[in-house]
Amino acid sequence: MIQTVGILTIACPDRRGLVASVTSFLYERGANILDSNQHSDLAAGVFFMRVAFDLAGMTLARNEIASAFETVGQKFGMDWQLRFADELKNVAILVSQQDHCLYDLLLRHRAGEFQVNISLVISNHSTLEPIAQSFGVEWHYLPTPPDTKAQQEAAILALLAQHKIDLVVLARYMQILSPTIVKQYRWRIINIHHSLLPAFVGAKPYHQAYERSVKIIGATAHYVTAELDEGPIIVQDVAKVSHRDSVQDLVRRGRDLERQVLAQAVKAHLEDRVLVSGRRAIVFD
Repeated sequence: MIQTVGILTIACPDRRGLVASVTSFLYERGANILDSNQHSDLAAGVFFMRVAFDLAGMTLARNEIASAFETVGQKFGMDWQLRFADELKNVAILVSQQDHCLYDLLLRHRAGEFQVNISLVISNHSTLEPIAQSFGVEWHYLPTPPDTKAQQEAAILALLAQHKIDLVVLARYMQILSPTIVKQYRWRIINIHHSLLPAFVGAKPYHQAYERSVKIIGATAHYVTAELDEGPIIVQDVAKVSHRDSVQDLVRRGRDLERQVLAQAVKAHLEDRVLVSGRRAIVFD
């Protein structure tokens, strides 16, 4: 059972008294602060904060907290959000034919690592339908012939709206999303890819990396923007490799990194630990 926890995230111009004002607001209303993180971007002059607090003992009802905090928010020009941990987010997974990230997300969800509703899986191939079925997750096959791309994306948007999706995860979905989808789900689409770009493009990056005798491979999870693979980075990781590693070794280790990095990024987003500032992502531990 999820503890009754409020999560307050804040971004605003940096100035004195911010932390004191937020913590005093909570203390004076009987909240117990469970976790607090803050960061000042000195170059941009922007302050970021995430506070998790226990609602038990508060003098305000949960539906009164936001309106009461508005005075603090206005005073400091805050861009802020309040969410409650027992309000589970709805997630849609988009996938093509590679199954490693899909399996990993579904297994972690089954194991209780993600407090979330995985509402549906959408794919432009029928290959992975048995995986979704085995986990009891709704499946939708929406192929992408060149002449029906617009209709396919319209169908995706309709499904996302129908299920009130809060987060879209591209678990090796090998299609470029249109600006329409990206704009509608701004900072709510996470993608994963190997970190061999832009040096090794194309269908066989690990073969190219092997031929060049690379010494490090990696994976990057980021928010999707209109610029391909240019969105704010949430999580990255690398692994050392050597001449002893075959192409198959590189592929296997690369997929392991993709699974881990994507899961970390999804978890951080679900827990409201990521705040976006321009092209940067501020990720609290």
